[in-house]
Amino acid sequence: MNRPTPKCSIDAEEEIVISGIAGRFPESVNIQKFKENLMNKADLGSSDHGRWNHSLNMPGRIGKINNIEKFDSQFFDISTTEAHIMDPATRMLFEHTYEALIDAGINPKELWNTRTSVITAISISETRGHMLYDTKLSQLPKNDMSVANIISHWLGITGPSYNIDTACSSSNYAIVKAYELIRSGDCDTAIVASCNLCFHPKIQYQFYQLGVLSSDGYCKPFDLEGSGYMRSETAAVLFLQKAKNARRIYATLVHGKTNCDGFKAEGITFPSVEKQKLLLDEFYEECGISPDELAYMEAHATGTIAGDPVETMAIDQSLCAKRTTPLLVGSVKSNLGHSEPASGLCHVVKVILAMETGIITPTIHFKNPRKNLIGVIEGRIKIVTEPTKLQGDKICINSFGFGGANSHILLKSNSKQKINNGTPDDDLPRLVAVSGRTEEAVKTIFNDVSSICIKLFF
Repeated sequence: MNRPTPKCSIDAEEEIVISGIAGRFPESVNIQKFKENLMNKADLGSSDHGRWNHSLNMPGRIGKINNIEKFDSQFFDISTTEAHIMDPATRMLFEHTYEALIDAGINPKELWNTRTSVITAISISETRGHMLYDTKLSQLPKNDMSVANIISHWLGITGPSYNIDTACSSSNYAIVKAYELIRSGDCDTAIVASCNLCFHPKIQYQFYQLGVLSSDGYCKPFDLEGSGYMRSETAAVLFLQKAKNARRIYATLVHGKTNCDGFKAEGITFPSVEKQKLLLDEFYEECGISPDELAYMEAHATGTIAGDPVETMAIDQSLCAKRTTPLLVGSVKSNLGHSEPASGLCHVVKVILAMETGIITPTIHFKNPRKNLIGVIEGRIKIVTEPTKLQGDKICINSFGFGGANSHILLKSNSKQKINNGTPDDDLPRLVAVSGRTEEAVKTIFNDVSSICIKLFF
C-alpha cells in the first residue's frame, strides 16, 4: 500500500534550511566555547554573578552571560548616546544577527530591500522598569516588538517583522513561524532572534514563588532529585532560507508545528499530556516519517516536578510505542539552565553541534529517574549521560510554554560528506583572509587559526 504524500513534503531545492547561527551563552562567549563546555559536561551556572545581592530567601544561582556592557556602536552606525540608552538585549541581537549572516556567507548589505523577515522571541525585559523612570531612556520605544523592527530598519529589509511571546516556547514558535512564512512565499529568508537576561531579583523571586525554580539552584532534568530549574541568560540568532540559495547548510527544517493546551482543570501552568501527545501524533502523520527514524530527541525537560513526567509520558505514548529501539533523549538545560523564551534556540544550537561533530553531548546531573517516568524506567526512553555517537540524520526538538503553548520541530542533518573529514590531501599551505577593527582583533583570529587543524573549510 502506497503511503500518502506528506503534507510537509517539498522539492529538495525548495527545502528550508538553517544556514547561519550565532550566539552567546552562560560562560560561553560564542558557539565554539559553548560546544567545548557541553563536551566537557560543564555546569554553567553561578551564584557569584553580581546581578543582585542575595538578601532574598530564594535560589541565587543563574546562568550569566559575561561582558554584556561591551558594544561597538560605531560599527553599527549607532551614536554613543543611543547605545548607552539601548536595551542590552537589543545591542546583543544586533551583534549576533550580523554574525549569523556572516556565518551563512552573506554580506548584510546584500539583504537591503529584500523580503527578509525578522521574528524575535522576547518575553520579559528586566530593564524596562528602570527605563520608564529615566528621562533619556523613556524616549525609546519599550515594546518588545520594536527590537524586530529596529533590526529590520538597520538592515533595510521589508519582510514581516514582529515579536512572538509564548513564554518558554517563544523561540521555537518563532522558528515554526519563520518556516511557515518562507513556505507560503510571504518572505524569502528569515532571521529568528531571541534573548533572555536576568537582571532583577524580583523576577527571580516571582518564579520562585510560582514553584518552578530548583531549591538548590541546579537544573536536573528527569532526575529523582530535580525540583525545578535555574534561570539562565542567552542571546542567539538563526538565519533561515531555501536550500537552493544557501551557501552553507547546517540542517534542513523538515517540519514545524504548534498547538495549545486550552482549558485545564489543574490551572493554566499545568502541562497537558493529551495535547503534547496530540501534537506529536499529528506532526509525524503530516511528515510521513516514522518515529523509528529519529536518532535523538532534545526534550524541553526543565527539571520541574510537573513538567518532566508529562513530557516523557507523551513521548512514550506517541513515539516510543511506534519504535523498535529505545529513543535517546536529553536536555541542554542540565548544563545552562532555562533561558525561558530563548531556550528553544539553545536546543537548536546543541542539535546542530551534534550534527556537525557526530556526537550527542551528555545530559548532566542525571543519576536516578523520577519514579513516575515509566518510559525511562522500563527502557523505552534512554537518557544520554555520556558523549554518544549520533547514528542517524533526524533529530526532533520539544518546546513548551508554561501557559500551554506547545511546539515541535524536526531537523535533518546535511548529508554532504567531507572527504578525509575536511582535511587536505596535500602539504600545500592554505591562505586564510582575516580582518579586524583593531590589531588585537586580528591577533585573536590568527591565534584561533593557528590552534586548529588545517581544513579545507574554515
